[in-house]
Amino acid sequence: MLDLVYPASPAPIYPRPSIDHPGKPVIPAEEMLPLIEPNGLVYGQAGRSWVHSGVLVLHPVVHLHILDRYGKLYLQKRAMNKDLLPGYWDTAVGGHISYGETVPEALFRETAEELGLTAFNPVFLEAYEYKTQRDREFVFVHAMIGHPTLHPNVAEVSEGRWWSIPELEEAMGKDILTPNFQSEFARIKDKLLAML
Repeated sequence: MLDLVYPASPAPIYPRPSIDHPGKPVIPAEEMLPLIEPNGLVYGQAGRSWVHSGVLVLHPVVHLHILDRYGKLYLQKRAMNKDLLPGYWDTAVGGHISYGETVPEALFRETAEELGLTAFNPVFLEAYEYKTQRDREFVFVHAMIGHPTLHPNVAEVSEGRWWSIPELEEAMGKDILTPNFQSEFARIKDKLLAML
């Protein structure tokens, strides 16, 4: 599995000083995210708001799909206070990798934060780049099989439920599921079903 490769000393903070923005970069009082090359090499770090400001710098995220033995997929409904796609159904777990974290560390942290799940055995499926007008993510996709007791964090998730594959296919393109989930599900559907 591909992981992140950090430099020996802390990576430079972005945005870097320029003619338009002279002086030293200010360390933002927010979560710092690694800026990466497609091979996982970390070359910089930046605050979450700058990364999402349309600069389209590549930064890593983790996703976890939870599939039960009956072929149902657990999805979370994004809380209404989310700045992106509130109220849409999305991957069971999804979140940014913080600067200094490895992919597994971020996956277990995000899963604990969003669903209260701490003991599971993830399987790495693939990694790919996902780009929108505002964002450019490198997504590390994982899955697990099981029907755990989940405790969604209401600050992150308004609710969660199990969806059958026919239900998911019926919801595609109907403004119910996030665009990212829809494209990712099309990529990994066969890999998920092969795990059963």
